[in-house]
Amino acid sequence: MAKTIHSMIRVIDEDRSVAFYEKALGLKVSDRLDFPDFTLVYLSNPESEFELELTINKGRTEPYNLGDGYGHLAVTVDHLDAEHARFESEGFNPRKLVSFAPAGEVIARFFFVTDPDGYQIEMIERGGRFR
Repeated sequence: MAKTIHSMIRVIDEDRSVAFYEKALGLKVSDRLDFPDFTLVYLSNPESEFELELTINKGRTEPYNLGDGYGHLAVTVDHLDAEHARFESEGFNPRKLVSFAPAGEVIARFFFVTDPDGYQIEMIERGGRFR
């Protein structure tokens, strides 16, 4: 059986991205592999074994074109309203809180935020299928 272990995104500024993910999601550097042309930085926290891998291509100065295929990274939190307020106070510019109820019953509450490189992150309140 397969086990998901990480997802990789390409970023321009290692320090800026590491600071964002630490402050926004509590992710800390768990490993850093430096090579002549690129660096891999693995971020994680005690909530999950899953890691976010940041790839920094040395010498790259132009933002990456995220195209029309990338969706988002999703994480769950216990207190969505408090996280939304914290994101606002940190200047992360979270989008509005949404109660997703396509058939009249709320199945999820969430908001989105954008990281420094334009990647979308969905912050979902824990509950139901979103543990």
